[in-house]
Amino acid sequence: MPDGEAYRRWGKRGFDVLGAALLLAAGLPLLLGTALAVRVMLGRPVLFREWRAGRDGVPFRMVKFRSMAAGPGSDALRLSRFGRAIRALALDELPQLWLVLRGEMSLVGPRPLPLDYVPLYTPREATRLAVRPGLCGLAQAEGRNAVPWPARLEWDARYVERVTLRGDLVILARCAGLLLSGHGAHAPGEATMAPLTSARGGPSAS
Repeated sequence: MPDGEAYRRWGKRGFDVLGAALLLAAGLPLLLGTALAVRVMLGRPVLFREWRAGRDGVPFRMVKFRSMAAGPGSDALRLSRFGRAIRALALDELPQLWLVLRGEMSLVGPRPLPLDYVPLYTPREATRLAVRPGLCGLAQAEGRNAVPWPARLEWDARYVERVTLRGDLVILARCAGLLLSGHGAHAPGEATMAPLTSARGGPSAS
């Protein structure tokens, strides 16, 4: 059996559990500090929860630290300087390490997207659902939210075609470099990036 197939079937889950456990233990002060900062700057609730499409399209409840102010208005208007800062450093994603431990997410894989995006995928793009969604993925390593939708979904499909330990380590290292630089945290004029639903003529995502 090829090494890549063995890793995909058995090794990747072990890598996820070990990596997430170590990151949670080492990053606990940062996680608690971010939670306190969100509580002070934005109030309650501290966590944002939303249903997303997981492996094989099965819905799961994604969780992250809240980065937007409550109330009416566009995402860009409700996203404060504080919110932009924790998003740029991906501190808002830290609670998802718990979802990695639970087996709903992976350290590396296509980012989990809203359920109403699923009917908009081409057959090739839909292959992104064949693996667990990740904290970071090949599309993020190529430029995070600065990557336009067609290219982003193509990178996700390419990742699914070849899942290896070496590839995952390279993606993690590249994503870490982008976080430190702040590059690609959002597309021009967007809180993150324009929703796929509006880009492809579907109903606008909230």
